Order: sequence, then C-alpha cells, then structure tokens
Amino acid sequence: MRSINLPLRITIKLLFIIHLLSVNFVYAEAKQTVNIAYLTQERKVPPPLSNLDAFIKDKGVLGSALAIDDNNTTGQFTGQQFVLKKFIVPLDGNVVDTFNKDIGDQYSYVVVNLPADALNKIADLPAAKQKLLFDVATIDDALRNEQCRNNVRHILPNRAMRADALAQYMMKKRWNKWFLVIGATEEDRLFADALRRAAKRFGMKIVEEKTWEHTYDARRTAQSDVAVFTQVDDYDVLVVADEQGQFGEYLEYRTWNARPVIGTQGLVATAWHRTHEQWGAVQIQNRFKDQAGRWMEEQDYAAYLAVRAIGEAATRTKSNDVNRLNEYMLSDAFALQGYKGNPLSFRSWDGQLRQPVLLAAPRSLVAVAPIEGFLHPKTELDTLGFDQPESTCKWSK
Repeated sequence: MRSINLPLRITIKLLFIIHLLSVNFVYAEAKQTVNIAYLTQERKVPPPLSNLDAFIKDKGVLGSALAIDDNNTTGQFTGQQFVLKKFIVPLDGNVVDTFNKDIGDQYSYVVVNLPADALNKIADLPAAKQKLLFDVATIDDALRNEQCRNNVRHILPNRAMRADALAQYMMKKRWNKWFLVIGATEEDRLFADALRRAAKRFGMKIVEEKTWEHTYDARRTAQSDVAVFTQVDDYDVLVVADEQGQFGEYLEYRTWNARPVIGTQGLVATAWHRTHEQWGAVQIQNRFKDQAGRWMEEQDYAAYLAVRAIGEAATRTKSNDVNRLNEYMLSDAFALQGYKGNPLSFRSWDGQLRQPVLLAAPRSLVAVAPIEGFLHPKTELDTLGFDQPESTCKWSK
C-alpha cells in the first residue's frame, strides 16, 4: 500500500509547488507599486549639553526603512511593492527646490522630517496639493489648529497631548498643586501654554510660575541656585518646560523642597521610549537596534508609523490611489498597530494621529495615557489633546 501511495504523494507535492510558483509568477507580473518619498534636511550639530547624549543625525530615516521591509513582507501576498526613496537636502540646500524638482509628480506620499515653517512651505506648494504629507518631526499645537493643512497628517503627539497625559497622571496621584518653571525659548513658552491648558482642563492649580533666566553654566551653579530659585509656596510637583534641555536636568534632587519633577525632564510624556517593552514593543526595539546600532528615537518611531500607515491603507484598499487611501485613513475602519496596546487612527478634523502617550522616567516606564478612568464617548484616546469641539482647524474631509 505504501509503495502505491508514495508516488501519488510525490505527484501531489509537485503539483502544489507548481501552483505556488504560478501564483508567485502572477503576483510578480501584476505587482502594484506604491512609491514613497522621504524628505529631510541635514541639521547643524548643536553645542553639546551633555557628554551622555550623542547627537543623532539620522533620526527618522532608519525607522522608515524598517517599515518598508514590513510593508513588503505583507506586499508579497497582496501583489504590492513598496518603494522608498530618500531625499536628504544639504544644510545649505533648499527643500522647496528639492521637492519641486525631485519629488514633483513622481510621489503621492511624502514622509516629511522638517521643522514647522519648512513643512508649511512644502504643504502650500501647488505640487503638494494632490499629495499626502506625513509630518514626523513637529509637535506644534498650531499646526493642528489654526495653521492646519488638509494634505498633512501629523504623527507625533503634539504638546497638548503630552501635557494632558501628564495632567491625567498627576490627577490620579492627586498631585494637584504645580510649580511651573519655564525656559527662555519660544518652544518652552509654547509647551508652558500647553501645560496651563492641561492644568485648567484637569483641575490642577499652578501655585507659582517662574522663568529660568540664568545665563551661566547651570552645571556649575545648580547646587546652590536651584535651591534658592525653588523657595516658593508649597507645591506637589515641579513642572518644567525646557525642550532644549538647557537647565531642566539640574532641577531634580536640588530643589528646596523634596518634590518630583515632570515635563520635559524627569517624568516625560513621549510617543516612544527605550524602556517600553509591552505589546510587542521589545520585538521592534530589538529589530531596530540590530539594524541601526542604537535605540529607536521618537522620530524613528514616527517615520515607521507613517510608512506603515501607507502600507496598512494600501493593503486594505488594494489600491495605490492617493484619494482612496486618504479617505480610508480618515475613516473609522482604519486601525494601525503601534505597539502601544490600542490601535492608532487619524482624527478626521485635524489630521493628528491619535495614540497612547508613554509616561517615562529615564530608566523605567511609569504609565501609559490615557489613564484608566478618563472616559470619552468615542475613544479614550481623544481625552488627549484637542478634541473635535475644541479644534480651530477649518478643513474637513
């Protein structure tokens, strides 16, 4: 009996292999290509604030490369091929010229790793009107409100989302009295605005507010100056707005009263952090580290999500048409896995990617916002940042 069945089994296996080869041949012939451009500009190396944190010049681009690999893994079964082309403008180059000349009509999807002013210039170009731009660099609230563009999707949590995440956790801990310390830059003032908004929204009380105006080396004078600077009325937590990291690191353990530090230093609100290990995060952390030789940063994660969002929409719609993908991305059906528990999706009123926000200390993940107990009629993720009734963005689907 075995001698009779053996040739039959071999024949069946050969037929199955031939079938797979024919299917792969059909896919190879009928590949649907999705072209994605990655646009960034070289950055000037800033003066080092610490020898512990080396300047990373390629934040973002390696995340997009990892996502392309993931897209094409799925594309083998859907007959789709995803191609990523990187455009890195020199420090003295012109991003608008590069966009018009090299991206032009060739790419419908552009991952943009540029500051806010450059992003808006690109978004307003006639050549960009029929494209989808994925902002993986900015956290400006204004870009999601009065300066919003209907062809831009924002990936990183904006300042309002980060401040709300911190405020929710402070409310849970009942640390309601805040001492707000603000740096001297415009970015610090913008984050301070977001913190004031969050404090009002969640019932926090800012008992004292000061601007850090010391112009000398904080590392040499912090031990004595911080103690004097922080002699204020009693408070539960010191909230710092220092996005450049010029002084915030020197506040902990030096304040007049023993109080925790949150904000841009201490306990921080972030899209991604190397201490994050839940929901499969270890897997992508290790994959990225093997490829890049370093930890994944926020902009790497944002670029990864941007390219994966394109891949998810293209896979589900079986299309590479920008209008069809855009409609799907803004629909309730779109769900992007981001290794943070809840599926991610785009807000239809301002193009912001709604997502959980990590609350992390330097070497541990403390919590993930939205904090349990903060409810919303549609999704708890919309308790972070500007909900639809609060938005001043005037474009719609």
